[in-house]
Amino acid sequence: MRTYFDLTGRSALVTGAGAGIGAAVSEALAAAGASVLVTDISGDAASAVAERINTAGGKADSAALDVSDRDAAVAAAAQAAALGEGNLHIVVNNAGVTSPAMFPKLTDETFRLTFDIHVMGTFHVTQAALPHMPTDGTGRVINVTSAAGLTGTLGQVNYSAAKAGLIGFTKSLARELATKNIMVNALAPLAATPMTETIRTNEKFAANMMNRIPLKRWAEADEVAGAFVFLASDAASYITGQVLPVDGGMVM
Repeated sequence: MRTYFDLTGRSALVTGAGAGIGAAVSEALAAAGASVLVTDISGDAASAVAERINTAGGKADSAALDVSDRDAAVAAAAQAAALGEGNLHIVVNNAGVTSPAMFPKLTDETFRLTFDIHVMGTFHVTQAALPHMPTDGTGRVINVTSAAGLTGTLGQVNYSAAKAGLIGFTKSLARELATKNIMVNALAPLAATPMTETIRTNEKFAANMMNRIPLKRWAEADEVAGAFVFLASDAASYITGQVLPVDGGMVM
């Protein structure tokens, strides 16, 4: 009988994985059998997540990675491929930042920073990973976008524009890499993480969000991690170029 969600023998690289969704995804991929390179701009945070995975019986390594640094991305891709005997099967582009401000107060610096991490970072890591990715149907690129990129968000023109850019990136790359039998998809998750703390703790913002979420609650990070395992697995072998919202029904 086929085991659709077994990732044994596959390697994965997850960015922005020192906390929140990235950490939960790293742990979920490892629980499914993958060997995971946990990366984060904070090497200590990445190391702590990898240690947790190894203690639980999984297999993980860690690295400090600033995704805006191409050379660092190339080194991380090679390190991740070493976990898979030369192959890097799964790339999760999760690293991100937010610099919210109403449009008149946005600066060149905060606008560029958002694009450098979300768009250029995804470009660097994916391009670095590609030479290591197999063409036997197990190759996966999973980009993390947001409802902000699908519908827009008040006070986050820079973030929304970057996340919308990742949707175009995903769809175009999916067409290109289909010829190599590599699937490229995106997830738009919503979870209670350090990145969403400001929205969750501000009374006005929190009330507005609850009005938009049919399930009337925030997910925990591990609740959205399973969707990443799905897209990384054989269960998603005929899915590419898609954006999957995992947000309690906020975007329908």
